[in-house]
Amino acid sequence: MAGTSFTVADIAASLEADAFGDLSLRIMRVCEPKDAGRDDLAIATNKSYAEDLSAGQARAALLWQGADWEALGLKAAIIPRRPRYAMSSLTQLMDAGQGFGTGIHPSAVIDPSASIAEGVTIGPLTVIAAGAQIGAGSVIGPQCFIGWNAHIGKNASLREAVSIGARVTIGAGFIAQPGARIGGDGFSFTTPDASGVEAARETLGDQKDTTAQSWRRIHSLGAVTIGDDVEVGANATIDYGTIRDTKIGDRTKIDNLVHIGHNCIIGDDCLICGQVGIAGSVNVGNNVVLGGQVGVSDNIFIGDGVIAGGASKIFSNVPAGRTILGSPATKMETQMESYKAMRRLPRMMRDVAALKRVVFKTGSDD
Repeated sequence: MAGTSFTVADIAASLEADAFGDLSLRIMRVCEPKDAGRDDLAIATNKSYAEDLSAGQARAALLWQGADWEALGLKAAIIPRRPRYAMSSLTQLMDAGQGFGTGIHPSAVIDPSASIAEGVTIGPLTVIAAGAQIGAGSVIGPQCFIGWNAHIGKNASLREAVSIGARVTIGAGFIAQPGARIGGDGFSFTTPDASGVEAARETLGDQKDTTAQSWRRIHSLGAVTIGDDVEVGANATIDYGTIRDTKIGDRTKIDNLVHIGHNCIIGDDCLICGQVGIAGSVNVGNNVVLGGQVGVSDNIFIGDGVIAGGASKIFSNVPAGRTILGSPATKMETQMESYKAMRRLPRMMRDVAALKRVVFKTGSDD
């Protein structure tokens, strides 16, 4: 909460970290070293921040392993085993929240058949449809929509303008950032006869004998099922399945502006970064990381533990454990070799031109 302070000892205990110096110093907020005041905890997780500490006024800092806190002019220091991991607990402790308050706002529209568990907060202008169920301790921000027969587990946190479609099922600890949409219709259309797209897929070339046709939508009869402790970023979208549900596994984190198409199955503990687009019916394993702007073609699988570098384009199946990069995506070491070779091309072309001049000159002398 705003205005709350903690002692250095309190913070160190919450992080299970070592603490040194004056542990009674009170901390009001955390700051980057050069911006920190006397009551702030400077975050200096590696040696590159040492100079910035002297530019600020911090008396206490979160430091890297082996740091000489006294030589840095500090009165106190917190030194966790893994500073970046400690940031998770520290930021949770210091988070002032969104100021949504508690209880149900009088402007919220809640169908009488909806089930609202104990301790739920519902913000202004939010709509809860018939048959919806919201688990205990959840916070539903302003202007949200929870659709017909949607189920949300306990301790969910929905920021403003989150939209959950009908029949969606979500586990406990769900977090959704502003504007996320769970449960839009899948982008699925068909034509009376084989389309140009189908012909192009079959021949991998120009379509010749196809005629122009209108598209007819295939309705989405499936829903979306999301596991526990999943986070969905701002303006991300997850489509309904066509017949079966689109599924997101436990503890998977989805960044802003991600699109996950109909029928996809995403495993546990995946990290899907900003602007990733996953086409329909893709099966993604556990512990997969897709960097920003990765594109995934439809109807393929990505094995457990795959890491795809930013802007990779994945057109075919990827075996478990592989690290890939590029467009089309290949093994990272293969892609880097190709990139290095491409950078050498101008020099090689100059060398070839020079050799041609020598050869032709020699030939003319003969």
